Amino acid sequence: MPPKSIHKPEYQTLLEMLVEIRGKAGLKQAELAALLDRSQSYVSDVERGGRRLDLLQLREYCLACNQDLVSFVRRFEKAVGDGSGAKRRASR
Repeated sequence: MPPKSIHKPEYQTLLEMLVEIRGKAGLKQAELAALLDRSQSYVSDVERGGRRLDLLQLREYCLACNQDLVSFVRRFEKAVGDGSGAKRRASR
C-alpha cells in the first residue's frame, strides 16, 4: 500500500511553500487567519500538516498571501519535479 500523501516528501514541500508565501506577504499566522475568517490554530494546523486543504481553501490561502494559485502550483511542480514516474504508474 503506498504511503498517504501527508507522508510523502512532496507534502513537506507544499507545507514549506505555504509558510514561505505567508512570510513573503509579511503576515503572521493570526493575520492570515483573520483574512481567511478562520482561527490562528487553523493556519497553524495547515502549516504543520495537521489539516489538509482542498483546492478552494488552497486558492483562498494563496490569494490572502498575494499569490495566485496558478503561479503557486507552477512553483510547486518545479520544486517537486515533473512527476513522470507517478504518471507512468497511473497509466498502467
